[in-house]
Amino acid sequence: MPMTDRLNKRRLPSALACGSILLVLLSVASPAGAESVVEVPVLGAISSNNRGVFEVMLLQWDQKASPDPIHLQWGNNRVQFFGAYLRAMQAAFTYAVDRTPAVRHTGTLTIYGLSYVPTSSDGPSAGAAMAVGFIAVLKGDPIRRGVAVTGTLESDGRIGVVGAIPDKVRAAAREGYRTILIPRGQFYEPQWGLSSLALELNVTIREVGTVEEAYEVMTGRRF
Repeated sequence: MPMTDRLNKRRLPSALACGSILLVLLSVASPAGAESVVEVPVLGAISSNNRGVFEVMLLQWDQKASPDPIHLQWGNNRVQFFGAYLRAMQAAFTYAVDRTPAVRHTGTLTIYGLSYVPTSSDGPSAGAAMAVGFIAVLKGDPIRRGVAVTGTLESDGRIGVVGAIPDKVRAAAREGYRTILIPRGQFYEPQWGLSSLALELNVTIREVGTVEEAYEVMTGRRF
């Protein structure tokens, strides 16, 4: 069954309004018997203000021999990824599978989604983060705490431009993230003043051009 069909079998609410992402994560993270679990930070924007929103994708892969090929499923009913977000997720997963030929792609990969509020993210802007997350869970590499990325995923692995970068930087800084990776060529866009924002929030905003480059920064491992 195609990935899109599998994910569309569950139509879930758009987001979880909660006081603490960490507290909710503790209730769903590391289920018994989990073999590979990765927490992926996803940065979004909201229409009501410029503070952005911090989301989490928790990926759990059981590494079992069946089903074959690997099956994706939702792990909770808190966040629904749909439309453009779902297409970006499908592209990111396909990219990750293609880039991990030594891995046996079987079993079930469960996706948990957590967010404070519904976001106005258009989905594709999370493509790079999702690609990094899928590759990390398939390779068994942990993602470093404190580093997040925003950017679209191009078919050749390049990270494409996104909007609302200052909002996403604010969201990351609010959650204690000190290194934010953005698409190459967007740091000096004058309307955003990212140099001043980085000083104000005491964060490092770093440009990356490819998923490979982002992966090595976020995991400390070679792609």
